Amino acid sequence: EVRLVESGGGLVQPGGSLRLSCAASGFTFSSYPMNWVRQAPGKGLEWVSAISIGGDLTTYKESVKGRFTISRDDAKDTLYLQMNSLKPEDTAVYFCQGYGAQGQGTQVTVSS
Repeated sequence: EVRLVESGGGLVQPGGSLRLSCAASGFTFSSYPMNWVRQAPGKGLEWVSAISIGGDLTTYKESVKGRFTISRDDAKDTLYLQMNSLKPEDTAVYFCQGYGAQGQGTQVTVSS
């Protein structure tokens, strides 16, 4: 069974940081590119960042460039998203995607 399980979300003040994790199982994690997407209240899914097989190539939504960093640990079958300088507009449920699957998401709320 393919599973993606996100964690690390929470409530943070503007300017704060969070590190999201996504634990993968049921497929050969190291053989697939991975993505982070998010869904803000009342809006559709929005792509945030992607990482290549091996982690050499990363891409980001323009509004998060310089603030977010995607990474992967293939030895631990885990995907990460380091989020710094968080803004209220980053508030959303964050999902990891890969191998045609998506996790259940983790809530990130940025508010004072």
